[in-house]
Amino acid sequence: MDSLLELLPGDLTETLPLSPAVMALGVILAILSTVYTLDSLEIKPLNGLDYKAVEPTKYRPFKPIFHITMALQADSPSGLITVDSEYLDRVSLRRQIIAQHGDMVHACLPAGVEAVRELHQYLLRDYLPTRFPTMFRLRDEGRQLDNLVTGRSFPTTTPDDAEAALRVLGETVEEDMFLLMEEPEGHRAVAFLCCFPSGFDPSTKVGKLLKEIHSPVPSYDKIGPSMERFFSKIEVGKSVKRTNWSMQTHSDLFHYDRHDQHKSDEPVAAEEIDMSKTYARIELQTLTRLPKTRAILFSFKTYLYPVESLKKEGLGPQVADAIEGLKTGNAPGMWRYKGAPQWGEPICKYLRS
Repeated sequence: MDSLLELLPGDLTETLPLSPAVMALGVILAILSTVYTLDSLEIKPLNGLDYKAVEPTKYRPFKPIFHITMALQADSPSGLITVDSEYLDRVSLRRQIIAQHGDMVHACLPAGVEAVRELHQYLLRDYLPTRFPTMFRLRDEGRQLDNLVTGRSFPTTTPDDAEAALRVLGETVEEDMFLLMEEPEGHRAVAFLCCFPSGFDPSTKVGKLLKEIHSPVPSYDKIGPSMERFFSKIEVGKSVKRTNWSMQTHSDLFHYDRHDQHKSDEPVAAEEIDMSKTYARIELQTLTRLPKTRAILFSFKTYLYPVESLKKEGLGPQVADAIEGLKTGNAPGMWRYKGAPQWGEPICKYLRS
């Protein structure tokens, strides 16, 4: 930065004759604002972390009646990325998926280039080596980031190709990501990285407005306007999180099965469902404001919990009630949207047995 006056709005410094006192006040306020922003993005290091010893967090968001709500909770900037004992297997799989599926799982529009650049630099230069010092290390005066788990190394300078930057993120963290920019019509997805989609083609979402992205979701109109307003008001350093759940009768993290295409309502015979390969799929979703571009980062980490484990925990009846509760509440279409007509009855019977 050549001058502290760069912190002042350009129209003021270019068009108004400012007195020394006013200029000084403006500089002080700008500095205070900058300090506040930096403080609000404080990253607390996990010193001495052994990721192999960290069990995946157990999220159990099962309620007897399903209501479509935002159900947001406050989160801290430190919680943006999570790691556990599955980290190495997951990021290795993500690298394979990116190589195999290409632009189905990552893309960037021209309007998203600067947001991708900001996210890439923040994660590689600041967040990862600070939050996880036993896993990531900077060298060459911060120009290179070493992943001490995978053995791979990447320049911290963002590649000119924004999609190359997304590929680096894809094999470095588990979280899938969508970047949105606000327009007069609403928030539009301008870039994405999604290696673990659950029942949708992520490439069909880029370039769409928030309301268009969620058009297949039953009763989305009940929360759509509120979501747009909330997205507009998210502040830097004031991240929020929520969970979302579904069930699946396979162990695939990459699950391409379009929600907006017709699904059979014919129940699957109980003997055709292997309960040892049936999982509750839960996403930990986070919303974060990037400070420079003001883009909204929607990121989510996917967890798979065997229904056998849920039953052993004594949660069988609770999960069964939640599955049947998809038919009730304020969004009864969720029962079909999540494919429950096919697997709901046999899974509920098993959970209650």
